[in-house]
Amino acid sequence: MTPPHDADARRAVAPVICYPVETLPVPDMALYGRARETLTKVDEVTVAPRDASCFTVPAGHFFRITSVEGPQVGDLNLWSQNDLSERFYSGKTRALHGTHITTGQRMWSSFPTLRPMATLTHDTLDWYGMDAFGGSVHDVIGTRCDPYTNQLLSGGQYHHCCHSNLIRALADHQGMSYAEAEPFVHDVLNVFMCTGFTRDTGQYFMKASPVRPGDYLEFFAEIDLLGALSACPGGDCSAKHSSDVAACYPLLVEVFAPAKGALEGWESPPPNGYDRSHGG
Repeated sequence: MTPPHDADARRAVAPVICYPVETLPVPDMALYGRARETLTKVDEVTVAPRDASCFTVPAGHFFRITSVEGPQVGDLNLWSQNDLSERFYSGKTRALHGTHITTGQRMWSSFPTLRPMATLTHDTLDWYGMDAFGGSVHDVIGTRCDPYTNQLLSGGQYHHCCHSNLIRALADHQGMSYAEAEPFVHDVLNVFMCTGFTRDTGQYFMKASPVRPGDYLEFFAEIDLLGALSACPGGDCSAKHSSDVAACYPLLVEVFAPAKGALEGWESPPPNGYDRSHGG
């Protein structure tokens, strides 16, 4: 097809940020930092390789995901502990913060609540930045490896994709059938995963994660949370998803309580203030 005569001019139009964040509520990172100095561990869960586990975090507590034995990425789902219909909204988080998130940014919940669920308080991989390929860590652009796409592209029945792992974990935790649990599993935060889009074709890519044992991503729970974390069958995602061959390692989830009074002045965010009349 012959381009129009003004094709170059059309391409040269400057971009406009869709959601300027100057008016976005800012977390009190200084308060969270002081609270971090008083933490006591109250719970921990080890997520087995190629599997998933659930955990709960009360509002006002911290939780940390740590690489403990080898380079491993994880797929994280979050829900309101009291209402599974309020879940992590990766698309809106991406629109507000960008393709990858780090310290000081937040995981936002789905409509109609649209409020902060968790604030990232510490990231030992924040040094990585954006590499020469356009890759970075902790993405909100990928969905999760799943058996449906695996069947479509490769054939066969593989049951330890992150989607299935999260279903099993949620079903077991909530006393649901797998069919009841599946609609609640949603697009993830890809913890430690190094991803981006190719510059020529715009395709989603992954590469070996820079995570090493001892690295962690830490969050502050803004509301009462139910979490589920899958230790991806791709291991460090240097080769492929949905693999029984990739080296895989466990992930550690720890929950910490701050000292009494350490969060003085903090309040759990209420649901979004929109009146839901929708012009009717």
